[in-house]
Amino acid sequence: MKKIYTDFESAIENIESGMTIMVGGFGIVGIPENLIQALKKKGTKDLTVISNNCGIDGWGLGLLLEDKQITKMIASYVGENKEFERQFLSEELEVDLVPQGTLAEKIRAGGAGIPAFYTPAGVGTIIAEGKETKVFNGKEYLLEESLTADVSLVRAWKADKMGNLVYRKTAQNFNPNMATAGKITIAEVEEIVEVGELDPDEIDTPSIYVQGIVQGDQEKRIERLTVKEA
Repeated sequence: MKKIYTDFESAIENIESGMTIMVGGFGIVGIPENLIQALKKKGTKDLTVISNNCGIDGWGLGLLLEDKQITKMIASYVGENKEFERQFLSEELEVDLVPQGTLAEKIRAGGAGIPAFYTPAGVGTIIAEGKETKVFNGKEYLLEESLTADVSLVRAWKADKMGNLVYRKTAQNFNPNMATAGKITIAEVEEIVEVGELDPDEIDTPSIYVQGIVQGDQEKRIERLTVKEA
């Protein structure tokens, strides 16, 4: 049986200032929103955060930005967050922008124990500055190092009490890879079921990667609402 937390504050109690954390989600879809709010409440500082983006103003990782709890952000997209832009331009926040596919592979490789890999993405651009390149079959590739974290915070749909996880729809974005790349992985889930209730064929993340689970309700906000005029 895995550690089953009864509240979100307890689930993140071992995250300390200065740690590197991965946070699942894409935009504000599939994010561990309650775990993020618990981190905001705890006030943990000087975090290096690895995530596809940094939420939006007032929600998701944007909540941690507001309190300047993030020192460095490793992401592929930052376009929906004005506070992110302000902190970046004023040099209050260190930012490492990574092509989205490269970011996904850096996380996957980290979880697989692969220290680095070659990719064509970024060759001939500022992304390649200071990095090793090599030619394979007449094409130039860039060496990228993988990513791991002290703690991964992920969001899943269901978990059993062993910690096996099932994701739903677009929550399958960065969550499965991040679950493998953290030294400790804590999953925020909508439902916890008994062992044996999950079909083995539908399990996305095996329990061996998960150290703790916590159940709670999510608001599931819409990042950008577009409606048709009447």
